[in-house]
Amino acid sequence: MQHFKGSFIFTLVCLVLSAIWEYYNSSGNINAILSGVFIACILGILEVSLSFDNAVVNAAVLETMEPIWQKRFLTWGILIAVFGMRVVFPIIIVSFVAWLDPISVLKMALTTPDIYSEHLTKSHAVISSFGGMFLLMVFLKFIMDEEKEIHWIKGLEEKLSSLGKLESFEILIAMLILLLGAYISPEHEKASVLISGLAGLITYISIDGLSSYLEGTEEKMLADGVKKGGIAMFIYLEVLDASFSFDGVIGAFAITKDIVIIALGLGIGAMFVRSLTLFLVKKGTLQEYIYLEHGAHYAIGLLAVIMIASIKYHIPEVFTGLSGVLFIVVSLISSISYNKKQLEKEKVETISAD
Repeated sequence: MQHFKGSFIFTLVCLVLSAIWEYYNSSGNINAILSGVFIACILGILEVSLSFDNAVVNAAVLETMEPIWQKRFLTWGILIAVFGMRVVFPIIIVSFVAWLDPISVLKMALTTPDIYSEHLTKSHAVISSFGGMFLLMVFLKFIMDEEKEIHWIKGLEEKLSSLGKLESFEILIAMLILLLGAYISPEHEKASVLISGLAGLITYISIDGLSSYLEGTEEKMLADGVKKGGIAMFIYLEVLDASFSFDGVIGAFAITKDIVIIALGLGIGAMFVRSLTLFLVKKGTLQEYIYLEHGAHYAIGLLAVIMIASIKYHIPEVFTGLSGVLFIVVSLISSISYNKKQLEKEKVETISAD
């Protein structure tokens, strides 16, 4: 539990701030205060359920990074995650879509949250297209990696890995899905969906290219002290977190219109996701449960498809969150089963040797 100590303290602070905020807004109404605290807790749970697979992927990336960058992600990263992606970024999105300056949007969010929520909902197609394409590339890059040796769904993954030998094949698939997303989108949003989707694709390619450039050869990495990750992977993790946070922010407005309670509640969830990430890294969980990373990437792939489909169809956040958790649980069970079989195999080999 030591890895989650900071999260529990942060949660307590956020709940106290929720109570103070509601006390100020309701002139001391006890029911409003309790409601605000309860909603903040619910939003924290919502964020964790939507971002559980994010923690697994974060852990896989963090394991390849220098300790200094791990520390920066877990300190600077949480500030960016809580205040940047869950407060500032939605305001910037609304500012861009509504053609208003950010200060006016912030005032709108605090004084007329219904109007702010309406503007944010209108930008759903743009957000979903960008986030969906970025997450889709994360999934395709992993599942079509020709050098990947461990396969969870063996037959399917072996075929997809072989397709990875084709240059930029995952980009072709992503582009076809983006065209499908633009096709099903309303007429007045087709151009916006295409542009934001391309922006998501370009963002992923840029970060991936920067990471490869900084990685260099193994000798250069040792000489310069550069390990895979650094600034490029820090940016990658933050964009990944942003892509995951979109659904949480928009889904939160279905529960409450109060941007302060939303920020505090989602902040609680983001903090627990960071703690879970640290726990997975320190305990070497991904090495112990070899299919866990696969389950997380399948969940990401499904989330990407859901985000693209949500441009036209309403998909409940409950389904989005539970489907991701389901992939994690099944991959965990598969990993435990694999470990048992390996242990039994080693016992048989030991007995045979004796």
